[in-house]
Amino acid sequence: MTPQRLMRWSTARYDELEAAAVERRRVALTRRGTEFVVIALRVTTGPTESLVGLLPMTGEEMAFPLTEIDSFHVVDR
Repeated sequence: MTPQRLMRWSTARYDELEAAAVERRRVALTRRGTEFVVIALRVTTGPTESLVGLLPMTGEEMAFPLTEIDSFHVVDR
């Protein structure tokens, strides 16, 4: 098993993710070595903070716990 690199969540990066959700922007993220491109829907705060995104090809909603995201960037329009 390879060691997991945890992303540092600065206030600016968290705000960037929240803004992407408000604007329904595409976000490319890497989780456990797999890249996903999703339409950001919301950031939840329940027991774990997560990005909820919509997979454009299937219409499926997926939740990505922030502790599992290795990296992300908001895709330009």
